[in-house]
Amino acid sequence: MSIRNLGRMFAPRSVALIGASDRPQSVGAVVSRNLLRGGFAGPIMPVNPRHAAIESVLCYPDIDHLPVVPDLAVIATPAVGVPALVDALGARGCRAAIVLSADFGRGAANGADLRQALLDAAKPHLLRVIGPNCLGVAVPGIGLNATFSHIPPLTGDVACLTQSGAIATTLIDWATSRGIGFSHMVSLGDMADVDVGDMLDYLAHDGQVRAILLYVEGVTEARKFMSAARAAARTKPVIILKAGRYLASATAATSHTGALAGADAVYDAAFRRAGMLRVGSLDEMFSALETLSHARRIPGDRLTILTNGGGVGVLATDALIGVGGTLAQLSAATLAALDGILPATWSRGNPVDIIGDADGARYAAALEIVLADPETDACLVLNCPQAVTTTLESAEAVIATLRKLDVRAQSKVMVNWLGEGAARAARSRFAEAGLPSYETPERAVTGFMHLREFRRNQQLLIRVPPATPVGFAPDLGAARAIVATAGAAGQEWLDEADSKALLAAYGIPVATVRRVAQADQVADAAREIDRPVAVKIISPDITHKSDMGGVALDLATPEAAGIAAHAMLARIRAAKPDARIEGFAVQEMVTRPDAIELIIGLVSDPIFGPVLLFGRGGTAVEVIGDKALALAPLDMMLARDLIASTRVSRRLAGFRTVPPADLDAIALSLVKLSQMTADLPELVELDINPLLADPHGVMALDARIRLGRRAPFAILPYPSALERRIALKDGTQILVRPVKPEDAPAFERNFQRMRPEDIQHRFFAAMKALPVQLLARLTQIDYDREMAFVALPPLETGQFDDGYGVVRIAADPDNERAEFAVIVRSDWQGRGLGRALMDLILDYARDRGLAEVWGTILHENTGMIDLVRRLGFTVRADPEDPTLVTATFAIRLG
Repeated sequence: MSIRNLGRMFAPRSVALIGASDRPQSVGAVVSRNLLRGGFAGPIMPVNPRHAAIESVLCYPDIDHLPVVPDLAVIATPAVGVPALVDALGARGCRAAIVLSADFGRGAANGADLRQALLDAAKPHLLRVIGPNCLGVAVPGIGLNATFSHIPPLTGDVACLTQSGAIATTLIDWATSRGIGFSHMVSLGDMADVDVGDMLDYLAHDGQVRAILLYVEGVTEARKFMSAARAAARTKPVIILKAGRYLASATAATSHTGALAGADAVYDAAFRRAGMLRVGSLDEMFSALETLSHARRIPGDRLTILTNGGGVGVLATDALIGVGGTLAQLSAATLAALDGILPATWSRGNPVDIIGDADGARYAAALEIVLADPETDACLVLNCPQAVTTTLESAEAVIATLRKLDVRAQSKVMVNWLGEGAARAARSRFAEAGLPSYETPERAVTGFMHLREFRRNQQLLIRVPPATPVGFAPDLGAARAIVATAGAAGQEWLDEADSKALLAAYGIPVATVRRVAQADQVADAAREIDRPVAVKIISPDITHKSDMGGVALDLATPEAAGIAAHAMLARIRAAKPDARIEGFAVQEMVTRPDAIELIIGLVSDPIFGPVLLFGRGGTAVEVIGDKALALAPLDMMLARDLIASTRVSRRLAGFRTVPPADLDAIALSLVKLSQMTADLPELVELDINPLLADPHGVMALDARIRLGRRAPFAILPYPSALERRIALKDGTQILVRPVKPEDAPAFERNFQRMRPEDIQHRFFAAMKALPVQLLARLTQIDYDREMAFVALPPLETGQFDDGYGVVRIAADPDNERAEFAVIVRSDWQGRGLGRALMDLILDYARDRGLAEVWGTILHENTGMIDLVRRLGFTVRADPEDPTLVTATFAIRLG
């Protein structure tokens, strides 16, 4: 399940507290006090057979005696009785419960059995459970405080989700002291039912929630988590603190990629792919909360620092440069304007040091000039306490200045008034004025970087990737035959020749290689290649060949290759006598003097499935440690981003007399590896090391590939199996395939060919161009939750077209209902394409298991209304808008 019945959890009309108590300092007593004193408008019904009343509120002996069915139940009783209570609540019609009770975990006797019993009791009633073993839930805006926190959270618009009750109370305490509030404070506990993905889905659609703060210790149901996180991050900042960064991997890695792809690095890649901002500590989370609690969006990456103390200005600059930030270069006009109002000894640059005796008037004048500078995307205002001025006067001057300016200028400013006693009153005034205020320059810089990263993530989410180069068509039959043969033989690792053959099937250039069974055959194989060669041992028992002396390089003659093979065999038998020797790989020596050694690889993460790696390669790859990870699948844009995340990317751009490497060839190799991963689910680990890269392209010199079983993709790859042909009523053959991100330019061109009335009918508004954000939403499809098909000419016709029409559905997180939309290019209307596309999407919805497809249509769009009626839709007028009708199609399953 996902968001079903969560409305009962977070917007209940009535609440029952099972286990209410008046025993001092008991959980039941604290929750009773918090619920009854929180200001909740509906009935709160304590349940405990031992009490007649709790805090003067009538207490009921059991669930059956409750006068009304509670929307939400809060359970604070021993764990052993909780499943029966949940079953009784569900039978009465309750659909949401918060289980505070512990002892459901691995450390408790029968904990796992109790957890399953809890879920079994809830499932028949579709009753949703938060917990067990949690602090509870607070929704301050409706006066709901179903927690045993020591203080109630204030009302705000930042939602906080945490797996740790201790973190929740810490955040509440810290935020309350600064006047910061929450829309939701949710302690998820052990996440037996409702998990982080469910909550992200729910909060993403809540217009009262402006930002989401997460503390997690692990992720369950990675695909749901990624879909929910990507959807939420498109609409609001999502900041996450993940604990357990340095836990040792549970499984020993057997390849370079496996060793480099640590569990936390995979989490990092997942959060980055989802568009979330990751923080590394509670201190950084506090900075994030301060930033997110005030509406702030910045237009760029450049920071101006305004200070009355040169030293703290330098500290702020050091902090900024240390985390990759950028100081604004103030314009000549700005410097001249500052010259006119500042003492002659001012810094004449950024940081703008307005000197220690600066009063409020000087702060105000300098701030107004700086904010007018076109190079300033944000401004950090610092203040050190001085004997000749008051910090409060300067703070009031900053606040008054911002009130005179427009919202855009106001949103650029963050402040740091240093000190304690002298700064306390100023910080209170900043909180009242809605300005983000920090205790140290470093925290302030961290807050700015959060804003910068959020802006960059939003830009990444709407970028259009370049198309994969024409001509990339893997030999899937050959690839599957290699894997099937190895699997039938019980091979875990492909040998050198098969590994190279598999890469070649996907168009990854490989060096010529021959496989022989005996050392005596090596010289003949070298003679066939007719170039200097390398000789490598083939053994399923030797993972890293070079470490065992199983590689010989630069063998100029066939005779030298034969001698090297015999010597190698002797070394291996002496060092590892039990190793199975299956032969030798004889490979041409590739001479590319300016080439850079890279590594690309695949590893299967137990949570997030296939993960791709790129970095600096060679024998010292693990020592160098220059690598970056990305969740599969990849397109050309994501591949380029992965490359740019490494230090070696600077070398690939060219240096001194070495020309730039072919970055497109490198990126395409990653895309090919991603496609191989999608096509061959048996691949669990793969190294190409080294992959040589230079201006002439790439070449794989060595590859190691392991077969087995892996976790599924966290992000569904392009579903090529859904490509199909359809015939229109006039016999025209059409190729219909799922929409890809690189279709965006074609969508833009097609939009320009549409009649204004057709645009109005599809988007319910007059538009001259597709907004960038909308274009991204239309072409970047989450195939797990939505689907869009585009109609094109068949490939074998050789015709190129931007597409004749598109049909799509977007399912709710519960996969019950889906909204449809369809558009046919104006010059293709009247040929039956709209009907064919609707038939296709309804068949897809049926195969997916959806119960209903619905859509909203303009009342004036009579053609569309007639079509859906002929398809069997029920059409009704919209009761709230007479210009609209709603069309609903009930799907009969089975």
